[in-house]
Parts: sequence; structure tokens; C-alpha cells
Amino acid sequence: MSAERPRIEVYPGREAVVEFDPDLTFECVDDCTWCCHHGVLLYDRDLLELAARANLAETTTDFRGEKFVAREDKGREEHVDDDGNACAFLREDGLCSLHAEEDWKPARCSVFPLGVWRESGDLHVGIRDSAHDHCEGLGVSERRVIDELDAFLPELLWEIPNPDSDREL
Repeated sequence: MSAERPRIEVYPGREAVVEFDPDLTFECVDDCTWCCHHGVLLYDRDLLELAARANLAETTTDFRGEKFVAREDKGREEHVDDDGNACAFLREDGLCSLHAEEDWKPARCSVFPLGVWRESGDLHVGIRDSAHDHCEGLGVSERRVIDELDAFLPELLWEIPNPDSDREL
């Protein structure tokens, strides 16, 4: 018989089922841009927010009927994936222009390195499988993820029928 997974109230009336060790810690570390190597799925509200900050035709792409932030060739070796590509908003200094300059980021960016999915009507949150191999911020601080789930899980995730974070470009 498996242990009951904790249900945490993240916002009033909005619970998440936690599928990771409650003692897990995370803090972004300098020069780790692994999360920026992926195409970022944009939910409808993200598209509206992004349109107020950037040219969607230049910074997004369609893939399998969904909108993603485009990955682009950065023409450099630092802060990029093995193929030289990274998020269109990743600056040369390894910071996100949306986060650093606009104090905003898409919901999927907030979620990293966590994964979210809906199961039996509940929002579940765990650690992305690939994060264990690539995310340098896991276990390096005293910041317990479970204590700050609202920083990782934007409230709009409870409104989305399929917030599955495994969908990638």
C-alpha cells in the first residue's frame, strides 16, 4: 500500500497533490540556463501578457496546434543547448529579458523544475524527470519547494483543463 501524498493548499480553495519529497530544496544558480533550452508552452493568458511585451510573430511558433516561445540559434556557446539554441528571450548574460526587464514570465517558466499534470480532477506537482539530470538548483539551498509552492504554481494552472508540463517543442 502506497503512502498518501500530501495535499497542499496553494491558494484559497486551490490544492495541489505533492508528488515529491517535502524536504526538496531548490534555488536557481548562476549560469544554469537549462530551463531556457526548451520551447516554452504558452497558455492563453500567457499569450495575452506576452503580446503586451513582445512581437508574437517573431518570438513564438506553432507546434501541434499549440503556441510556444520560439527557440532560436543564439550564435554563441554559453547559456545554450547542445544545438546552440535557446529561448528567444534568453539574453547573452544568461538572464531572461522578460523576467529581468519586465518582471514577468510565462506560467511554464515559473513551474520549472517542477512538472504539473491533472489526474482525477486534481492538480499534481512533481519534479520533471529530466530535472534530476540537468537542473543544478535542486538541493543547493535551504528553500523548501513545498513551503513556496505559490512561487512555482501560478493560480491560472487550476483553470486550465490540461496543464501537463511534459508537452515540449
